Amino acid sequence: MGQLNNTTIAAHLPDIGRVTKGGSFVVSPPAKIVHIETGLPVVSEPRVPGWKSLLDLACILLSLPLWLPLILLLMLITRIASPGPVFYRQKRVGLGGRHFSIWKFRTMKVNTETETHERYFEELMRAGCAMTKLDTRGDLRLAPFGRILRASGLDELPQIFNVLCGEMSLVGPRPCLPNEFAKYESWQRERVNALPGLTGLWQVSGKNKTTFNEMIRMDLHYLHNMSILLDLRIMFKTGATILGEVFESQQTAQRIQQHKKVESVTPALPTLK
Repeated sequence: MGQLNNTTIAAHLPDIGRVTKGGSFVVSPPAKIVHIETGLPVVSEPRVPGWKSLLDLACILLSLPLWLPLILLLMLITRIASPGPVFYRQKRVGLGGRHFSIWKFRTMKVNTETETHERYFEELMRAGCAMTKLDTRGDLRLAPFGRILRASGLDELPQIFNVLCGEMSLVGPRPCLPNEFAKYESWQRERVNALPGLTGLWQVSGKNKTTFNEMIRMDLHYLHNMSILLDLRIMFKTGATILGEVFESQQTAQRIQQHKKVESVTPALPTLK
């Protein structure tokens, strides 16, 4: 009974129509949170340093002349390039395992299925290989300009409003999908002890050249060594990282186009009878 008194129960209810709208609930006080479905601990007393929200707010206000016109420009480009909504909302796992919705610029064609990406990421989690983006293989689901937006990370820019709402920070682990989190091992779940971020240590330390477990270890390193100086260093390195990823994405796109051209002009071999 003493152990139960020190246990916080957290659960997520799936959306099953009229029976429940779905969602998460947490019973306080936060001492130990257990995932009901798996019985694995989720987090232990997640705390956000007081300086983090102040640093986020200061950086957002100081950079307002940069990011606000950029968001407006990308809204216009997205609207012209592909019919459909400009923004895309997606359920993610935030601080303490709580679910919230992130905002992104839509980079896929309207009504595109997402199961392909989910299966691909699950395979990366199991295989232990570098987390190369599915985009680099020539994803036909991408809308015009979608590849550039995803490669640069600019599709995530609307999440500044998630930061202003306190659901995210400028720096922290990237929020994962609920179905991905359900497959995490016990030690991997500790990453939700930190506020999810727009950028993070993983993004500036190899990102798509690292394995899933390497990403988790970087997130945990950040969690245990969080500081103002580390946040500022990651922010400054993010700009250079974005430029490198855009350049690499353009080279990959050119190779894919050249490969398609070669395939289209190569004559088919005669069939032997």
